[in-house]
Amino acid sequence: MTRLHIFLAAVLAILLLLPLFLEKYVLGIFVMIFFFAYLGQSWNILTGYTGHISLGHALYVGVGAYTSTYLAQNYGLSPWIGMLVGGVFAVMIALFLGYLGFRFGLRGVYFVILTIAFAEITRLIVSHVEALGSFSGIFLDFNPSFWNFQFRGNVPYYYIALGFMVFSVIVVRILELSRAGRFMVAIREDEDAAQALGVNAFKYNMIAIALSAFMTSLAGTFYANYIFYLHPDTLFGMALSIELILRPIIGGLGTILGPVLGSFILTPLSEISRAYFTKGGFEGLHLILYGVIAVLVVLFMPKGIIYYVKRWLNPMLKLDEKNSVYTQKRNEAEAES
Repeated sequence: MTRLHIFLAAVLAILLLLPLFLEKYVLGIFVMIFFFAYLGQSWNILTGYTGHISLGHALYVGVGAYTSTYLAQNYGLSPWIGMLVGGVFAVMIALFLGYLGFRFGLRGVYFVILTIAFAEITRLIVSHVEALGSFSGIFLDFNPSFWNFQFRGNVPYYYIALGFMVFSVIVVRILELSRAGRFMVAIREDEDAAQALGVNAFKYNMIAIALSAFMTSLAGTFYANYIFYLHPDTLFGMALSIELILRPIIGGLGTILGPVLGSFILTPLSEISRAYFTKGGFEGLHLILYGVIAVLVVLFMPKGIIYYVKRWLNPMLKLDEKNSVYTQKRNEAEAES
């Protein structure tokens, strides 16, 4: 076990104990930190590892939320099961979108426009379907139980959101170590060169978008049963898509801990500044703050904050490793003498 693993295990242990000491409001902020870290990590699978930028990922959040809620309200199906059904629907949509984009070679801004168009089309459809609440949205009845994915207080949501975040980190780590993950990185670096070397770019792009969509849709069910209100403009709108992509961009695209670090930086800033500016009559000012941070990171930390954190820690880790090796050799020499 490396020092990094020990550090991460210690951080996880602290996070598991935090609810014992946090107030309800602060606990809610941590729920959103984990939630957006999970969403950012899910988006990172597609954009961070294949290089295809999606600005319509809110589509999959909405599909997951509306599917599980509709099945729960009309058929009594538990959201725990409904989220998997929503995940299947999200994968079907993603594969159709991916086929149009990857089979016909849409890249860059053209692929971005395609993802935005799909999200907007879905938003308009949902807004006109009475069974899905139309423009008024859907209010969820509060019936707290594990089966209903509804709980009293923030503590259960805290641990579920933490589990989602840890799950996403594990999935991305497995992906990084897999053959598919290496091929995705090759596609990101140079898709034409990867194909020339025998990589089936279409296949691995489709795997990436399907996995990304499935994981993103699961977060929709969590959101629905945490907020208790669904609205097409909120769940399918551009604002949510931008919210979820900022975390990995700020933290570091194509890295395991980048989205997590980005969420730990941006989410508390967002929640606190939104509450503070709203009281002062400056609604929406937190979005300007977001923009300033994004511009500064792009200009001065283009690889994401996690890259510079690692570079700052690396000399110390190397020095520590050198000292430990020296100490080990000295102990061996003393033992021989």
